Amino acid sequence: MKKILWIACLFCSVQLIAQVYNVKLIPDSLRKNAHAVKRMEEIHVNIKALNKIIVTNKYAITILDEQGDESSGYINSYSSMKDLSSIEGNLYDASGKKIKSVKKRDIIDAPNSDGFSLMLDSRFKKHNFYCRQYPYTIEYSDELEINNSYFLPTWMPIEGEHFSVQQSKFIVETVPDYELRIKQLHFKTSAQIEKGKTTTYSWELNNTAAIEKEPLQPPMNEILPIVYIGASDFSLGNFTGDMRSWLGLGKLNINLNKGRDELPDNVKQDIHKIVDGVNNQEEKVIKLYQYMQNNTRYISVQLGIGGWQPFDAKYVAANKYGDCKALSNFMVSILKEAGIKAHYVVATAGDGEKGLVEDFPSPSYFNHVIACVPNGKDTIWLECTSQNNPAGYMGTFTGNRKVLLIGDDGGHVVQTPVLTAKDNLQVRKTKATVKPDGSMVADLYTRSTGEQQELQHSLIHYYSKEDREKYLNSALALPTYEIDQSKYTETPGRIPIVDEYLHIQSPNYASVTGKRLFLLPNFVNQSKTRLVTDDERKYPISFKSAFKDVDTIQIDLPENYQLESLPKPVSIHNQFGDFEMNFAVINHHIDVIRTQTRNVAEYPATDYADLVTYFDKIYKADHSSIVFVKKGE
Repeated sequence: MKKILWIACLFCSVQLIAQVYNVKLIPDSLRKNAHAVKRMEEIHVNIKALNKIIVTNKYAITILDEQGDESSGYINSYSSMKDLSSIEGNLYDASGKKIKSVKKRDIIDAPNSDGFSLMLDSRFKKHNFYCRQYPYTIEYSDELEINNSYFLPTWMPIEGEHFSVQQSKFIVETVPDYELRIKQLHFKTSAQIEKGKTTTYSWELNNTAAIEKEPLQPPMNEILPIVYIGASDFSLGNFTGDMRSWLGLGKLNINLNKGRDELPDNVKQDIHKIVDGVNNQEEKVIKLYQYMQNNTRYISVQLGIGGWQPFDAKYVAANKYGDCKALSNFMVSILKEAGIKAHYVVATAGDGEKGLVEDFPSPSYFNHVIACVPNGKDTIWLECTSQNNPAGYMGTFTGNRKVLLIGDDGGHVVQTPVLTAKDNLQVRKTKATVKPDGSMVADLYTRSTGEQQELQHSLIHYYSKEDREKYLNSALALPTYEIDQSKYTETPGRIPIVDEYLHIQSPNYASVTGKRLFLLPNFVNQSKTRLVTDDERKYPISFKSAFKDVDTIQIDLPENYQLESLPKPVSIHNQFGDFEMNFAVINHHIDVIRTQTRNVAEYPATDYADLVTYFDKIYKADHSSIVFVKKGE
């Protein structure tokens, strides 16, 4: 009788799971625009002590189609600072029937490799069922034991576009007297709090439809629901601290860096040979920065607490390499020897990143370290991992964001340089000649500054000759062409400059049809943006960078053609920017002047219809053709 009862209970349990993961139970609203659906998730963070945090995670995701496969695998990392265990997983078919479970031998355990680190003590475990019978559901669970409270997990239940959420829970449990700091963004309800032997905070997100990215929207972490949790008192290895304020958080960096600025005698001698007798502080900084660039290279080393603590200056001097922390500490040490006060700065690096959230101190934003030299209103910023960036230039990688400067008393939130449209300038002069058969030869002279020179800077320093030629011969709006000559000249500075010369041959530039010749004068700097208004705009419009383009185009034509059709001038001046394009034909000569200016700004979603019109006018102007006809025909 007991055996029959046990079998019946097991059958009911299997049936219950099948009901839970049956794809038919996903509401239509969650399947719309979705490639994957998070069926359930429960993340439980148990803060038992400053040096003991247990994180359990269980989740199930239904993969609806091939494009959802990127959400189908399991991966998690571990290191000397966190232990990973209890990995389990199951695969279910469309009806919710279990068809396979994770076997220990199928879990890959391998060292992390980011492509640029010399040593990493972190490893990862990963698994994938590689199912291709859509739809299907994967279910995984694991447990992490973390031996520090410096970093606490962040909850971001929506993992990206085309990803809907049926149910997700985030639970944080602490000892009763622990002060948990919370920052939630784009989340309507506050945490449910229960107090007893422990204090429990919980959040839940249910039945949230998939989103689709919109053109020029803010980054996902600025629009999706997210909950940050932060320690008040914390531990990291043998260090303890208080991160209730940025000042307190910065004190950890002071302690981590203490005693690591001692330089060997030979380096001290080099420093004084370079700067003794130089009176201008900025000139000293530039010379010493170049010395650091010429004598070190960037190699990442992440071992235990060394992921947050730099190698000392003597190590960098002896080995001539270091990661961002070590090289920035080395640079600060060099400047100190020269009598120049400099600071270690913790930053969020990456194109378009906003930086830290100013009212919520946390190390979770940071992935990079730079240095700076206060100089009144003219602070000099130094990217110490680059061997070719000029002193003072931040650009798209670390510019225009909030960072944490480590002062003598702790951390201070400061702003990295914001480049304006005048700083990010591109001035191009095109001189071309069109032959009777429609072929063209052209010389392009372009001066790019600030952020607009970053592509050319990369072409010079990071592309092989073959890769550079491949890029250049696919970058222009011409049917067929060849760039048979190119030349680059760099002028370093806080606003760096690159001068580029290109010689182009295009055998099919102009279209000759009967007695008419059709040509597109703006073949270099064309707008490719065309927006649609099919759906209502949800998110703000975000211009992350400013620029100004000035294009002067001169084209000589065969003498036996005369003008038949010329585009009208275009002049647009509104909240999104300024655009002007003027066309003129004198005898057998075309002159086109195009200017466009845009500033860093954010606009409400209600302005989207006007933005569509703005870009449409620019697109049409850039793709306007001029028509000529043979004389006497």
